[in-house]
Amino acid sequence: MSVQNLNSYDPFADEGDPLGDSADVGSTSDYIHIRIQQRNGRKTLTTLQGLPKQYDSKKLLKAFKKEFACNGTLVDDEKMGQVIQLQGDQRAKISAFLVDNGLDKATIKVHGF
Repeated sequence: MSVQNLNSYDPFADEGDPLGDSADVGSTSDYIHIRIQQRNGRKTLTTLQGLPKQYDSKKLLKAFKKEFACNGTLVDDEKMGQVIQLQGDQRAKISAFLVDNGLDKATIKVHGF
């Protein structure tokens, strides 16, 4: 007697992407993820990951810092590649900046509270 409905299921996976289906990391790199992290007190940190390889992260970081009047850094992550970190809640500004400079709004996912 075997039970058929006990297959593993990830409730946080994107729809149409069951657990174990994505063999490569490139399947999630279709999207650009903009996230916010809480620091001490009211301080926050905005991260941007999943940029296509055709964009220069250093030049983009320099443009963000100048445009949004905040500090930022470029961090190398093992899984997600280069991640841009900016001080403060810059989610809406980054999204508007990327859409204004030719990226499709459907490829940008904004996460956070």
